[in-house]
Amino acid sequence: MITRRTFVAAASVALGAMAVLPAYAQEVVKIGLVLPMTGPFASTGRQVEAGVKAYMAINGDTAGGKKVEVVLRDDAGTADQTRRIAQELVVNEGVSMLMGFGLTPLAMSVAPVLNQAKIPAIITSATTSAIMTQSDYFVRTSMGGPQSALPVATWAVENGLKRVVTLVTDYGPGHDIEKGFVDQYKKEGGEIVESVRVPLQNPDFAPFLQRVRDAKPDAVFVFVPSGVGSLFMKQFVERGLADAGIKLIATGDVTDDDLLNGIGDAAKGVITGHFYSANHDSPENKAFVEEVRKSNNNMRPNFMSVGGYDAMHLAYMALEKTGGDTDGDKLIEAMKGAEWTSPRGPIMIDPQTRDIVQDIYIREVKEVDGELYNVEFTKYEKIRDPNSAQ
Repeated sequence: MITRRTFVAAASVALGAMAVLPAYAQEVVKIGLVLPMTGPFASTGRQVEAGVKAYMAINGDTAGGKKVEVVLRDDAGTADQTRRIAQELVVNEGVSMLMGFGLTPLAMSVAPVLNQAKIPAIITSATTSAIMTQSDYFVRTSMGGPQSALPVATWAVENGLKRVVTLVTDYGPGHDIEKGFVDQYKKEGGEIVESVRVPLQNPDFAPFLQRVRDAKPDAVFVFVPSGVGSLFMKQFVERGLADAGIKLIATGDVTDDDLLNGIGDAAKGVITGHFYSANHDSPENKAFVEEVRKSNNNMRPNFMSVGGYDAMHLAYMALEKTGGDTDGDKLIEAMKGAEWTSPRGPIMIDPQTRDIVQDIYIREVKEVDGELYNVEFTKYEKIRDPNSAQ
């Protein structure tokens, strides 16, 4: 027979257990990682995932007293899928942060989700300046707009390249980088002979490179998406621009670390500006490269990978600062003004724009121990996206 005393005791135990459950559930903080793991941009997803895993392998899986769990989802590089997956991660998985976004349209698509859910999204890859204006919950660890192009323009004029043709892929990031380079180059006293834009889909660079050759500039400044760099370099050599004395200067996407050895000797001597090289000389980068190679069949990390690594560092820093509190507004505030030493060098999150401030390195492709690397030789410090409101 159940007595009143037995019932009260049983009820007390049940209520006590229920009281414990929410506290236990809060011990895990979920981060939704949305990447193109399949499709034409799968290399971006693979690199960012490797960076995220490397950070956790080196630094553990706890922050702010909470266990961190990463929930990876593949959007195949399609914006409609990115938004749907983001919504599912918020509603069904209960993630406290989102991360990833391999391309500008993918990042743009989640802005309404962030604004409604009021949770941070750390951009590891997409670079277009306009993204950051779409939500106050965006933070970026990749690159802001034409950051990498500005120092290339300055370096070009300083090194006697007074007449330049620009050649960029015809989409958002290409437009940002073209404008950034042109504005800075003219400011430094250089002359833009012509600005050429190449279609994003199925590019054939040959006719555009012929236009460059006919213009007879001192140099051609180039931006193409990272996966297209090898095709561009092949056609650059075939069209004889180097033989005609036209120097190739570019953003680091053209000589992507992930693909550089595959480009071969044609890449030697190419001058680029970018925020990361696997050859960067620092203890932080040495540990990062070793971990990525060890865990990914000797894959060399590229700038996408370090974007993932630093996104995790920022997430951990924010959780530490809030003491594990996952309120979205508190996390965003904790991220603003954050500074640390990344495998790429010193970086900061601008407290006004939530965009990254970082050093840009001028590099030359050289052979090092039998492999091709972007070897840094000049540094321009604390570069901001000039398109961001200050």
